[in-house]
Amino acid sequence: MIVYHGSYTKIDKIDLLKCEAHKDFGRGFYVTKFREQAETWANRMGAKNRCSGVVTEFKFYESAFIDGEHKVLRFEGYTNEWLDFVVLNRRKDSSIPAHDYDIVEGPVADDKISNDITKYVQGKITREEFFKSLVHPESTHQICFCTADSLLMLDYKPLIDINFSIEDISEPIVENLILDLQIDEEKAADLFYSSSTFTQLADAETKLYEKTWQEIYQMLKNELN
Repeated sequence: MIVYHGSYTKIDKIDLLKCEAHKDFGRGFYVTKFREQAETWANRMGAKNRCSGVVTEFKFYESAFIDGEHKVLRFEGYTNEWLDFVVLNRRKDSSIPAHDYDIVEGPVADDKISNDITKYVQGKITREEFFKSLVHPESTHQICFCTADSLLMLDYKPLIDINFSIEDISEPIVENLILDLQIDEEKAADLFYSSSTFTQLADAETKLYEKTWQEIYQMLKNELN
């Protein structure tokens, strides 16, 4: 499953100690299978920190749900059990984690639902009134990775600055064109940047930027021949 994390910055390393406590499922690293949901959160966090939000993509190995090596809790919807669990985790009168699960999956308590949870905890509305307000909730999703072991089930792919990678590849290619063809730098650059090879290199979907410059240069030589 491809999952997403929205934040104000790119994720180079996941540090659970930096994750906020007293969230829906406790302290942990949160992702969602809905990219739009992650983008909304990234925009919110970006605005709060006066910067552009960033969505980081991960591959989650769903075998973690059934491998028996991880303690997992999954909620199919806004149930009584979900409400009790969220209330338990949101309590701020203790620094001790409210549970010992590795991975928890379920719906999100958005702003409106969070407000209703607060009202419920304060006794301003009954449990029945809380669920009555959830007649047509929007589809939401979150997975919380609560332990270091659980993070091993995420395949992290760092954000790649494609332009930087292309620049690193292009420079030695132009230099070798100058030497091999005995032409000046301007003509070598024009030759490379107008080539079909460069067009493919600049297309992120081809992932040619992951190859070495020598491999790209061989492609270019094959094209020129």
